[in-house]
Amino acid sequence: MTNRLAQAQSLYLRKHAENPIDWWSWCDDALATAKAEDKPIFLSIGYSSCHWCTVMEGEAFSDQAIAEYMNANFLPIKVDREERPDIDSIYMQALQMMSGQGGWPLNVFLSPEDLVPFYAGTYFPVETRYNRPGFLQVLQALRRYYDTEKEDLRQRKALIVESLLTSAVLQGEAIQEAQAQELLRRGWETSTGIITPNNQHGNSFPMIPYAELALQGTRFNFESRYDGQQVCSQRGLDLALGGIYDHVAGGFHRYTVDPTWTVPHFEKMLYDNGQIVEYLANLWSAGIQEPAFARAVSGTIEWLQREMTAPTGYFYAAQDADNFTNPGEKEPEEGAFYVWSYAELSQLLTPTELTELQQQFTVTPNGNFEGNNVLQRRNAGQLSITLEVTLGKLFTARYGTPADTLQTFPPARDNQEAKTVNWPGRIPPVTDTKMIVAWNSLMISGLARAAAAFHEPEYWKIAAQAANFIWEHQFVDGRFHRLNYEGKPTVLAQSEDYALFIKALLDLYQTQNPQQSLWLEKAIALQTEFNEFLWSVELGGYFNTASDASQDLIVRERSYADNATPSANGIAIANLVRLALLTDDLHYLDLAEQGLKAFNSVMQQAPQACPSLFTALDWYRNCTLIRTTTEQINFLIPKYLPTAVLTVVSNLPADSVGLVCQGLKCLPSAGSFEQLLQQVQQSQIRA
Repeated sequence: MTNRLAQAQSLYLRKHAENPIDWWSWCDDALATAKAEDKPIFLSIGYSSCHWCTVMEGEAFSDQAIAEYMNANFLPIKVDREERPDIDSIYMQALQMMSGQGGWPLNVFLSPEDLVPFYAGTYFPVETRYNRPGFLQVLQALRRYYDTEKEDLRQRKALIVESLLTSAVLQGEAIQEAQAQELLRRGWETSTGIITPNNQHGNSFPMIPYAELALQGTRFNFESRYDGQQVCSQRGLDLALGGIYDHVAGGFHRYTVDPTWTVPHFEKMLYDNGQIVEYLANLWSAGIQEPAFARAVSGTIEWLQREMTAPTGYFYAAQDADNFTNPGEKEPEEGAFYVWSYAELSQLLTPTELTELQQQFTVTPNGNFEGNNVLQRRNAGQLSITLEVTLGKLFTARYGTPADTLQTFPPARDNQEAKTVNWPGRIPPVTDTKMIVAWNSLMISGLARAAAAFHEPEYWKIAAQAANFIWEHQFVDGRFHRLNYEGKPTVLAQSEDYALFIKALLDLYQTQNPQQSLWLEKAIALQTEFNEFLWSVELGGYFNTASDASQDLIVRERSYADNATPSANGIAIANLVRLALLTDDLHYLDLAEQGLKAFNSVMQQAPQACPSLFTALDWYRNCTLIRTTTEQINFLIPKYLPTAVLTVVSNLPADSVGLVCQGLKCLPSAGSFEQLLQQVQQSQIRA
């Protein structure tokens, strides 16, 4: 017997289709029913590759007693955070206000008449354990509270609404010229400190928005307790050498559960891989040309083409952390697709191969993850040819086919497919095959930068193919849409979709010879729609949700904090500066200034929250336009020029190779490429 979610397009929602809970999706009918029946809403938010979401689905949400009480006393709603990040953002903020922590699954209890939360938590076990109450106890206590403590409920909700509104309506103030350089230095110092290795315990996340700002700021030679270039290089090494990277088949996992970058949480998210590819390419362009960076980028793009690219050219969203080891299993195992027992390695490899593998990777008889081995490199540098052959054997053992003959590996789209297909190797994790514009855009930008840095035009073609799919398929009745399920666009685009896709279009334009203006024209057109439906005229900056798609939200937020993905407003403001330079339209620059003013208080008070806004401030203060010939641009494209844009001109002065403009003024024309490059480098540190 299935519930309403059996018909959902979202893989995450369909995973709950056989729960005895009478789930609704987030819709007008669900909200109206809760209000009419005076039932508190139980809102549960997660995503398909979330491990603890999967655990709770198999435990509490599959428990008959819990389901009977839930169905009688609450109206349960399931939301895929990847479909509706605006809903997730509001209620995640409420959870953090209530408990000081966040995470998924996000479980929130809402008052039906106004959708204001009055209690929230993450994972709830069936029975009391892990210092957490059993879920049925929680439900009973909250229903009793809702029925009997109306005045306390009213006061509690009033405090939460006030806090949410205060957070949403920031006091904007202009950044004073005398303070701007010090503010930029503080932002850089904070981000560099955040990614500096330390001896603390805990998880290790890529945190690429912080790493990008840290790298971008190294050109200033700020006085600091940190060696910025060394810190940025080390972050690249941690990623490219660590167990967070799949050394056998490419692609980066979400994070590691330790400070040593050894044992990952095994899901692979498109948004992480796009950002990491761009960061490693930027390190390479900046002169930190570690061979492991090139190998990790190449391997990740091979994985992307093999396992994450739809036949029509877009990129899938994610792969699960868990997979089945045999078709008879009820629940999948975490990381089983990726790890190796010592006995298995001994059987697959010759003694010489195993010895070399142990010399270069963390391989021991006892393993480093539940008796198995996660491969982590011990040293940087180039891997030997013999070791690459050894890793190729492991690839064949995992996939059942050698890497050089496996061009496409079809996805397992759900658990049933994973268990019933006759896979030639191990049973793979489930792949969430939906297309998300924001995440595809991050990958497009990464591919474009990698194409330039590593002189690989094929990377650019893959990026352009995905961008063309989005441009051709994601507009419905003249409006841009966020998701695509099997060729069908749905859900109006949110601020991160606009901001990141505009950035991707500009990156494509800038990493191929920019005589092809089509990508720039598309960016301009999309920016016009972005401004019309999401710009805040009163406050400055962009709302998360369009003006005609936010009626069911208790507050209209403007995203400024960086999380697993960059903040929409940070990316958007930098885009505005780039567009101003490329079009000579100063209205874009006015909007950028208003955006920075809107978030100045956040940058002053919480620089640790918003590295992308500091990157945007750097663009605003140090923006540089390079007007030169096709020949010179081909030399400039691979270089790391973090606040510069390129444009081809044919009417340069005689004996000139290019013209460098600093914001609204231009320098004397350069007579040689060396002089041009010197002017560009000086222009980018004038703040």
